[in-house]
Amino acid sequence: MTLRDSLPLRIAALALALPLALAGCAREPSGREAATDPGTVVPAHWPQVEWPFPPDPELERKVDELLASMTVEEKVGQIIQADIGSVTPEDVRKYRLGSILAGGGSDPGGRYNAKPEEWLALADAFWEASMDTSGGGKAIPIIWGIDAMHGHSNIVGATLFPHNIGLGATRNPDLLREIARITAIEIRTTGMEWTFAPTVTVPQDDRWGRTYEGYSEDPELVTGYAGVFVEGLQGRPGTPEFLDDHHVLATVKHFLGDGGTTDGKDQGNTEVTEAQLRDIHGAGYVTGIAAGAQTVMASYNSFHGQKLHGHRPLLTDVLKGRMNFGGFIVGDWNGHGQVPGCTNTDCPVTFNAGLDMAMAPDSWKGLYESTLAHVKAGTIPMERLDDAVRRILTVKFRMGLFEKPRPSERVLGGRFELLGAPEHRKVARQAVRESLVLLKNANGILPLHPKQRILVAGDGADDVGKQSGGWTLTWQGDGTTRADFPNADSIWEGLKAQIEAAGGQAELAIDGRYTRKPDVAIVVFGEDPYAEFQGDLPNLLFKGGKSGDLELIRRLKADGIPVVSVFLSGRPLWVNREINASDAFVAAWLPGSEGGGIADVLLRGPDGGIQYDFKGRLGFSWPKRADQYANNVGQPDYDPLFPYGYGLTYADDGNLPELSEDPGIDPDSSRTNTWFEHGVATTGLTLRLVGADDVAMDVIHPMARTGDGSLEMAAINHERQEGARVFAFFAPATVQLRANAPLDLGRETNGDVFVVAELRVDALPDDGQAFLAAGCGEGCGGEVAIGEALARLPKGEWTRLGVQLKCLRAAGADTSRLDVPFALRAGAGAKIALTRVAAGTTFDHRADCPTQ
Repeated sequence: MTLRDSLPLRIAALALALPLALAGCAREPSGREAATDPGTVVPAHWPQVEWPFPPDPELERKVDELLASMTVEEKVGQIIQADIGSVTPEDVRKYRLGSILAGGGSDPGGRYNAKPEEWLALADAFWEASMDTSGGGKAIPIIWGIDAMHGHSNIVGATLFPHNIGLGATRNPDLLREIARITAIEIRTTGMEWTFAPTVTVPQDDRWGRTYEGYSEDPELVTGYAGVFVEGLQGRPGTPEFLDDHHVLATVKHFLGDGGTTDGKDQGNTEVTEAQLRDIHGAGYVTGIAAGAQTVMASYNSFHGQKLHGHRPLLTDVLKGRMNFGGFIVGDWNGHGQVPGCTNTDCPVTFNAGLDMAMAPDSWKGLYESTLAHVKAGTIPMERLDDAVRRILTVKFRMGLFEKPRPSERVLGGRFELLGAPEHRKVARQAVRESLVLLKNANGILPLHPKQRILVAGDGADDVGKQSGGWTLTWQGDGTTRADFPNADSIWEGLKAQIEAAGGQAELAIDGRYTRKPDVAIVVFGEDPYAEFQGDLPNLLFKGGKSGDLELIRRLKADGIPVVSVFLSGRPLWVNREINASDAFVAAWLPGSEGGGIADVLLRGPDGGIQYDFKGRLGFSWPKRADQYANNVGQPDYDPLFPYGYGLTYADDGNLPELSEDPGIDPDSSRTNTWFEHGVATTGLTLRLVGADDVAMDVIHPMARTGDGSLEMAAINHERQEGARVFAFFAPATVQLRANAPLDLGRETNGDVFVVAELRVDALPDDGQAFLAAGCGEGCGGEVAIGEALARLPKGEWTRLGVQLKCLRAAGADTSRLDVPFALRAGAGAKIALTRVAAGTTFDHRADCPTQ
C-alpha cells in the first residue's frame, strides 16, 4: 500500500464495525445545542445511558441499614482515600477510611521493586484495620485502588501489555477484553480490588504527555473499546462472574476533556464547544457506563476555566443525572485542591459538586477534619454526604466484600505464579504482534530471513524498561533494571532466540559498532519513559531533532548495511529523516514485556515463510511536519503524512517517495529553556548527584543517595504528586543538571536572562557557603556564591531565586556550550528543595553577582 492508496480516513471505525452498545442512548437535535456561553452545559444535550442494574431491594436494604447506623465521622471516613505512602493501618482503624491507593511512586517499604508478598501482606493489614471493631467502629471493608495501566504494572513479574496507544492499533476489541480479564486476575493475586482503568481519553494534541494512555484520536474507536475493557475487568453484569474473586472494579477516566486541553498541556484548560466535549471526549463514557463501570474518575483539567473537580453541571447533572451513572465518582491525586477557593486539605466545593470520594493521598487527615467540620456546619448538606456514602457502600456490597475474608484468603490471594504466567504472556505477545504498524518496507526487505547475520542496535534493543514506558514499576517508568523484569523478554532477547534457533547469527551492539559486518541491522530506538506532564512537548520533533539515532542509522547505511528501524514511542512523532534513512520503519509504540512479539513479525520462520503479517493500523494520524500536532481525522484541514487507519502488510508496496526533511519549525526557536520541572529533569537532561568524593551518579529514581553518603535526595509533593525533590547535604556535594547535548545560551546571555531556581530552603549549610554553577566541558565553567542570598530567603517557603547568565559567563562559563546549565554546590547541613529550574526573566529574589 502506498500513501496514495492508503485506507480511507474512517476505515478503522467503519470496516471493523466495532460494537457501540449505545442502548438507550438519545440526543437532542443539533439545532438545540447552541449556547451563548461556550462553557455552558445543558444536560438535555447529552446522551441517556441505560444503567445495567435493575432495582435490587435486598441490596438497598443492606445499604440503608448500615448507613442509618453510621456516625457522621464514619461517613466522612468513607469518602476519603489515602495513599499507602502517607497512611498506616492504624490510621484506617482510627479514622475508618473507605479506601486507600498506591500511587505511582508508592510501594511497600518505599521500594519500587517490593515483592508481591509484601503487597499482599499490606493488603491484609489494611483490610484487618478496616474490619476491626474493637474501638466501636463499623466493620466496612476498605477497597484498594491501583494504577494497573497496562497490566498489573506496579508489581515485579507481572505481565506488561502494550500501552493503550498500541492496543488502539490492533483494532481487536476481543483481545482487549482478554487483556482486561488477565489484568484483573493478576491484580487479585496481590490483594487489590480496584484499578484506575480504562483511560478513555481522546487525545487531540500529540504534544500531550499522556497521549499513549489513549486508544485513538477517533472517538468511535475509543467508544468501541471502553465497554469491552470494563467488561473484561469486572465481568458482565447479570452473570455470576460479575465482580467475583477473579475480577476487579473498573474506573472510566478522566471525566472530562483531559485529551483536549489548550496547547496539549496536562491538567490544562479545555476550550471546546459542548457538542465537541460530548461527542469527542465523552464518547467512551457511554459504553463504559452501559457496561456497568462502578467508578468514574474526575479529571484535573478545566472546561472553559472551571475545574472538573468542582463542576457540578458535568459531575452531577450530566454524569449522574442524564447519563444515569449509578456508581461513585473518585477524584484524582489532590485534584480537589486545584478548585478555586480550595486547598488540598479543605474543599467542600468538590463534594457539593458531586465528587463522592476524594483522592487525598498525603492530605487525607486535614481533608477529613475539614470535611467533618463542614458537614457539621451544614456547608456540606447531610443528604449530599449520605448520597456519596450510599454510592460507595452499594459498590462494596455489590462486590460482595462484606462476606469476603482477608485478601490473602480469597480465591486468588497469593497465587503469585499467575503473575507473568505463560498463558498471560502469550496474550500479551499477541497484542504486541497486532499493534505493530508498518510504515515503510522498501523493496520488501521485511520479513527478514533469520539465517542471516543480523546486527541488533539502538538503546531500545535490550531495555525492557524503555520498551515498556511510563507507569512501569515506577510512576515515570524510570530507574528500573533488567532484574526487575523476571517474566519478560527484551526485543533483543526475542530476536536472538529466533535467529539462533534458525541457524543465523545475532550480534547486539547498542552503538552499532559491530565486530563483523552483518547482512542487515535492526535498530531499536525511541522515546525514553515518561508519564503525565513530564512527557509534554513543545512540538513533535523527536528528542528535539538531536537524538543521535539518525547518525547511527546513517553510519550503518554508509557501510552498505540495510537498516530496519523499530521505533518506540508514546505518540506519533516527526521522524522523516529517520524514515528516509531506513529501508523499513516500524511503529512499535510501547510494547511492554513481550519483546518476542516483534521478532514474530519481523522474522521469517525457519522454513522461510511468513510467521505473522502486520495487522496494526494507525489510531493516531502521523505528522507531516513537527508543528502538526493537532491534525486529526475528520478535520477540514486534515493533511497528515500517514493518515488515520494507515498500515502496510507484506502484500503491499512498501516503497515510499523521499519525504521532506524540513520539520516546518526552527528547532532552536522551539527549544525549551526549562531544565527541571516538577522535580524531574526535562527531556535531554539528566539529574546527577556528585558526592564529596567527586563520584557522580545519574538519578533515575525518586530517592537516591551518593555512594559516600554525602548527599541524599527524596521526592516530596509540591503542587502535584512528587512535584519536587529535597536534597540533604552531609558533606560538600553537588546537584547537577547535565545536558545530553551542549546547550547554546549565548543569545540569552547577551540579554537580561537569569538561571531561575524555584526552591525552598529548609536549612542553611553549616559554613554558610553555597554556589550556583554552570559547566561547559573539561576545565570550563563558572560559579556564583549564593550563600548570602539563600540566607535572605524566607525559610521553609517556596520562592524563586535568580542568577544572571552574564554572571556565570563572567565567572568563566562559556554559555554557548553548556553541558551543565545548572549546578548547586553546598556543604554539610544544607537542606534545599527544588521543583523547577529554567532560564527566564521572572524571579522573586536575586543573587548578587560580584564578578559581573
